[in-house]
Amino acid sequence: MFWNKKSTASSQGTGQWGEAQATEHLKRCGYTILTTNYRKRFGEIDIIAQKEGVLVFVEVKCRRHNHFGSPFEAVDLRKQQRICRVAMEYMQVHHGGECSARFDVIAVRPGPGTDTAQIEHIENAFDFFF
Repeated sequence: MFWNKKSTASSQGTGQWGEAQATEHLKRCGYTILTTNYRKRFGEIDIIAQKEGVLVFVEVKCRRHNHFGSPFEAVDLRKQQRICRVAMEYMQVHHGGECSARFDVIAVRPGPGTDTAQIEHIENAFDFFF
């Protein structure tokens, strides 16, 4: 018997909350948000932003705890390859393939208050490859 990992309503809610927190963080830091949840059949990029002429492709990981590893560990090689492939398609369609880009990862954890978040933002988290 095969078991499919399916997102539950609570994990989807946590992910959406985390992406909203990451988006607000980026705005506060001077980024312009170009799009969110950019999907292609081979993958998705959570946030595409721009700052100082550089396209920034952002993967957001939201965790309540580290029982299954840190949020950054979840962005493994396979996930990085998917993000790069989607990013390449985005750059070709929207920028003619000519632009500076980087890949960031943002980890979001619920803070001590009900609406607070602890945010850790790693710029240039991985290199472009495919």
